[in-house]
This record gives sequence, structure tokens and C-alpha cells, in this order.
Amino acid sequence: MQTWAIANQKGGVGKTTTSLCLARGLATMGHRVLLIDLDPHASLTRAFGVPADPPPAGTHDVFSNFSVELSTLSRRTGIDGLLLVAAQPALATLERRGATQPGLGLSLGRALHAARGGYDYALLDCPPTLGLLMVNALAAADRLIVPTQTDPLAMHGLTDMLRTADMVERSRRRPLPRHILPTLYDRRTRAGVLVLEQLHDRYEGLVWPKAVPMDTRLRDAMALTTGTAPTGRGADAYRSALNWLLAALPAQQKAA
Repeated sequence: MQTWAIANQKGGVGKTTTSLCLARGLATMGHRVLLIDLDPHASLTRAFGVPADPPPAGTHDVFSNFSVELSTLSRRTGIDGLLLVAAQPALATLERRGATQPGLGLSLGRALHAARGGYDYALLDCPPTLGLLMVNALAAADRLIVPTQTDPLAMHGLTDMLRTADMVERSRRRPLPRHILPTLYDRRTRAGVLVLEQLHDRYEGLVWPKAVPMDTRLRDAMALTTGTAPTGRGADAYRSALNWLLAALPAQQKAA
């Protein structure tokens, strides 16, 4: 099973949309995909219509019960081959518990390791802050995908995110391949064009050669969770980005 963490320490960069579109694309290809919402705001969970009250079973249970299995927490979606592990507001309490409860830092990794035979891919939609949840995701991931808005301010968030990835990579003592997906690109603005050029200049080889354009059809996340495949420039761009990511997989992982 391949585990991809979709993360950025800046909000508003298209992280949840990226997680959803990539997971949907993998499922459409016939893969068994587990989409895990790690964000206490639960935007991904709400997009699938999961109610907040009563709180659903989900990712918080991974940290409160070390023996729980992801298969028992997952729920079907309207997309064949795609299962969801919902987020709960209680995830916001984990930072306080992490200081006093040992073992939380590896909880997600243990659960994913136990589930490796049941899925082909697990995609982790991370919160936009550096903390226990993001560190769990990066420690467990086989690769990091960083959506970044083509905006000057977003460059700072990208720098912070890659610095965090370096720190976790040193701690876990195995490589954490990373890929940068430019998002929310508006080619009509000079700032957008310049930032895209800067991304390629600074991070050559890590950046997808294209960019996900501004597309109002991607703003309605609930529309992306139905059985009908999304259309439009944005959806086409994400399909192209997924092919690029899959092409970057080592041969042995493609065959797995």
C-alpha cells in the first residue's frame, strides 16, 4: 500500500480539493483507496455529507484506541473503490494529550501498517498547521504532496512545509519523496505567472510542470463526491497531475 500525505502549513491552497481529486482519480483507475481526513475542521468529511452530530467514528479513534483497525472506521462513499475515514472535532484535543500520553506520535503509522493488505493507496488530508497530526502523517507517508497556491504569500508556507518535511525525514531515517502541485493558477495575473516561474526555478524537479487553474467547478467539494465524474479544466488538470505522480513512482511500487 502506498501512503500519500497531502499537506501544507498554509491554508487556502486547495489541499482538500487535491486530496479528493487524487483519491477519486486513483479509484477510477480501479485501485482500492482509503481517504483519511486528519483535519479537525473536517471539510473533507462534510463534503461527503457525514453529519457532525452525533460525532462519527473516525480518525480520532486511531489515537484513543491503539488496537482499532482502519477497516472498522471506514465508510463507503458514492465513488466505487473509495472509502473514507471521517474526521471528528475531538482531533483538536490531541495536541494537549500528546505531551502526556506516550505513543501518539506513531498511532497513525501503526494503523496504516496493519491495514496495508486491504488497500492499494491511503491518502491523508492533513490540517494546515504543524502539530501532532501532521507529524503523524509525514512519519507514516511514502510520499508528500504539497499543493501550493500560485501566490507570493504561499511561497512562505511552501518553504515552511519543506523544512518540516526535512526535519521529519531526518527523524524517521528514510527518504520522504516530495512533489509540489501548483494550484489556483490564474494566468491572467502577473503575480501568478511570476510565482509559477519561481516555483520551477527554486524547486526544479519537484514541481509538476503544469498547474491547476482557477475553476469555479472545483469550489463545490460536495459536487466532487458524487458518482458522476467531474468535468472542466480543473478536473482535467488533476487527472494530468495524478498521471505525473504515478509516473514518478519507483518501478517496484508501481508493481505492488
